[in-house]
Order: sequence, then structure tokens, then C-alpha cells
Amino acid sequence: MALMITDECINCDVCEPECPNDAIYAGELIYEIHPDRCTECVGHFDEPQCVQICPVACIPKDPAHPEDRETLYQKYLRLQAAG
Repeated sequence: MALMITDECINCDVCEPECPNDAIYAGELIYEIHPDRCTECVGHFDEPQCVQICPVACIPKDPAHPEDRETLYQKYLRLQAAG
């Protein structure tokens, strides 16, 4: 699954620079994650870096975008080829 940022986000600015796919961006009220770019760091790291660094634990899996590890890896490969 892609990840999402909930409204518990405190806009602390630590997640955005940690995303290797540039999937995190400043939304109107809180940071948001573009699901087409989020691979949960598959291909880059063993764990999603934004989840690891978030001080309020507001980055769960997005139930609207279910993806298994292989699908996330294929997305990673597409992003790298386009990159």
C-alpha cells in the first residue's frame, strides 16, 4: 500500500526530505503523500523512512491504495526509469 498522512500531522517538516521518491509534499493544511510516487521505500530501504522519523506516528498505510511488496517494487523500478 501507499502510505498516507493523517490530520494528526503537526507539520514538523521532517518527513518530506526523507522520502527518496519525492512523494511527500506540503498540502494545504498538512503534509500529504502522492500515492503514485510512494513505494513505502521499497527499493531504497527496508522500512518507510517517513514512518521511522515521524514524531507523532501519523503515517499509516492508505487503505484506498492497496499494494503488495512486488507491486511497490515494480513502481520503484518505473520511477527509477523515469527519473
